[in-house]
Amino acid sequence: MKVIVPVKRVIDFNVKVRVKADGSGVDLANVKMSMNPFDEIAVEEAIRLKEKGIANEIIAVSIGPQQAGETIRTALAMGADRGILVKVDSDVEPLAIAKILKAICEAEQPGLVILGKQAIDDDSNQTGQMLAALLGWPQGTFAHKLEISDGKAGVEREIDGGLQTVEVKLPAIVTTDLRLNEPRYASLPNIMKAKKKPIDQKTPADYGVDVTPRLKVLKVTEPPKRQSGMKLKTAAELVGKLKEIGAI
Repeated sequence: MKVIVPVKRVIDFNVKVRVKADGSGVDLANVKMSMNPFDEIAVEEAIRLKEKGIANEIIAVSIGPQQAGETIRTALAMGADRGILVKVDSDVEPLAIAKILKAICEAEQPGLVILGKQAIDDDSNQTGQMLAALLGWPQGTFAHKLEISDGKAGVEREIDGGLQTVEVKLPAIVTTDLRLNEPRYASLPNIMKAKKKPIDQKTPADYGVDVTPRLKVLKVTEPPKRQSGMKLKTAAELVGKLKEIGAI
């Protein structure tokens, strides 16, 4: 079975995000970038499927600027077999990404697509669901556990009330949640091997997809700073302060 894993280049989760002075977006100058953490989990799960003999090829796909090739190389160093870079210099919305991935799936005919449930930059949480709708494939989102057998995928999902288990027929779309696994670190020998693994370069036009944005960002602002707390000696003082701020 062939597995496709989309990976996105985002600001590293350890970096403190800065908003541009004019409020037009996030400042990316000289900022460390890395693979979206949820996508790392997806890559790890695909590798585990290959180690079990369920998958025989893992294809890492990234849609973004030329530097997104580095993100694919990270996936290749972890254990993916080859990559596809769809080069786009502008921001691409989830629907356009889903359309490109649909075309790639039609060309590659995978048995499974595993992707992060959301990217930590835009938090859209839309691409996996849109891709499933476009392909007409079943989907198991927010995967906490994944088991493949007899042409079916059993997905234990994280939901508000706890865990839910669903079974879907393959081919299918699975989106990963945080507790699905712990991604491995790429070893130095695998990092060196990754440099020789092939990465095909494509453009959205190759797949007949228009990536013109449908949405316009009007303004980006930082969240309000949290006010410092205070110590109160009595319950009466607490009630008085809550009335003062309009909490009661």
